[in-house]
Amino acid sequence: MMGLDSYTWPPAPIKTARLVLRESEARDRAAFVELLASPEVHAYLGGPHPRDELERAVPEAPGRRPGVFVVELDGAMIGTVTLEQRDAERPGGLRPEGGRTELGYMFLPDAWGSGYATEACAAALDWFAVARPGEPVVLCTQIANVPSARLALKLGFTEVSRFEEFGAEQWFGEWSPVAPRHR
Repeated sequence: MMGLDSYTWPPAPIKTARLVLRESEARDRAAFVELLASPEVHAYLGGPHPRDELERAVPEAPGRRPGVFVVELDGAMIGTVTLEQRDAERPGGLRPEGGRTELGYMFLPDAWGSGYATEACAAALDWFAVARPGEPVVLCTQIANVPSARLALKLGFTEVSRFEEFGAEQWFGEWSPVAPRHR
């Protein structure tokens, strides 16, 4: 299977009713640091990273690689959506040869509860369905992360399995593309 980097990246910015999904820029650095240092954002992701370490380590234009979308609202970054290859060694590979594209997302707490994650993830999945026709996408979240599991179901992911990883029970689902939704 070809990686996302085998396609033209970045795509043109993706516009939804309220958001823009685009490549990372230097102006996003402070928001990336905030996202990675947030205890709320990382409650189910192994805990926040120390801010002082992030200030030293985060590059000028963080997240600038194939599969990483910055989610922008009114000109400011509010989160990220990623479509990246899931490590074949991790549980839930679904195929003996591994290689599944996995959807991930993180949003700043001030952006929670307004439907931005649903809107941004749906737009990224629509883009993916055109860029990689017929290829399914997987998503993994802790069972305890109820809002994330609810979002997965709202996006059309179907539970495939549950397993223990990182000291917690995980929900693993798959999304199969259909014709892109028009908004």
